[in-house]
Amino acid sequence: MEWRNLYRGLIMGSVEVVPGISGGTIAVLLGIYERLIEAISGFFSKDWQKHLSFLVPLGIGMVTAIFLFARVVDWLFKHFPMQTQFFFLGLVIGVIPYLYQKAEGKTKFQGKQYILLIIGFVIVGGLGILNPNEGQVIQDISTNTYILLFIAGFIGSGVMIVPGISGSMIMMLLGVYPTIMAAISNFQFSVIIVAGAGIALGFITMSKIIAYFLRNYFTSTYAIIIGLVIGAVTIVFPGIPAGIGSIIVCVLLFIGGLIAALALGRLEYK
Repeated sequence: MEWRNLYRGLIMGSVEVVPGISGGTIAVLLGIYERLIEAISGFFSKDWQKHLSFLVPLGIGMVTAIFLFARVVDWLFKHFPMQTQFFFLGLVIGVIPYLYQKAEGKTKFQGKQYILLIIGFVIVGGLGILNPNEGQVIQDISTNTYILLFIAGFIGSGVMIVPGISGSMIMMLLGVYPTIMAAISNFQFSVIIVAGAGIALGFITMSKIIAYFLRNYFTSTYAIIIGLVIGAVTIVFPGIPAGIGSIIVCVLLFIGGLIAALALGRLEYK
């Protein structure tokens, strides 16, 4: 077992509950994105044991973080929304240099790649324009609700492993985000199991698609990914704080997120 993935899973899981932040983005920062895609897409292959040793500690870390930090992140966004978003903004921007380095952008990017980058930016920036409303926690859980939760889990997890696109944001657009977060906080296992099944299937499906493009169109795929992550900045950015005190605090938290991303990236990529 690759037990170092426990702490990586903790980091990825803690940001998955944040609308606008993608676990795929953090996987890139941690230097395990391509390995993650390979492991998920190859889980049902003859090399499943090798992939299992990678995924189990990562999954344990992610699930633990989601259950531990769901309430913490919810509390931070309720009481310090702008400050929290500025920290995550620094984290997202700090990922971009490593993406560019991974893609060997200096030597391999040509006009086509920059066009793809712009397309990726527009896709995620368009999600920000939608300005999704979280909606309310669904109290009366019916068969139709379970179907919606499964579909939302499938779609949300499918984009969850794409850097720059937040699974939580997609679940907000579908109106199930507060219901799933409440289920996690209150250990409502029927909702967790149904949404979890959709999430698992979405992971497997999308990972196979991404694995194909990484194998055959590596540079162009990373160009789109960089555009997606830059587009995520427009979603996470909460606006200009009111008051000099708030501006100073937000700037310091932004710098803290940036330093954390750069330090973590340097540790993993050394």
